[in-house]
Amino acid sequence: MKLVPLADRVVIKQLAAEETTKSGIVLPGAEKEKPQQAEVIAVGPGGVVDGKEVKMEVKVGDNVIYSKYSGTEVKLDDETYIIVKQSDILAVIE
Repeated sequence: MKLVPLADRVVIKQLAAEETTKSGIVLPGAEKEKPQQAEVIAVGPGGVVDGKEVKMEVKVGDNVIYSKYSGTEVKLDDETYIIVKQSDILAVIE
């Protein structure tokens, strides 16, 4: 099965949480904060959204930072994906 986003939506997959801090302290499961970094898995076609022309700025394979409380989690084939609007993506990591 494959997710195909519509309009200005982007399917992202969250990158794994850090197991240790930079100083080497191992974090237990509850203390790990979800990272706001993800990899772009699929990109919608863009087009006219709410009367405005939307050009897609991200592409498949980009690593991005997205808003903390945005998107909808979807589980597909034992993988968890997040579907967000392109406007919820804050930056592309180069």
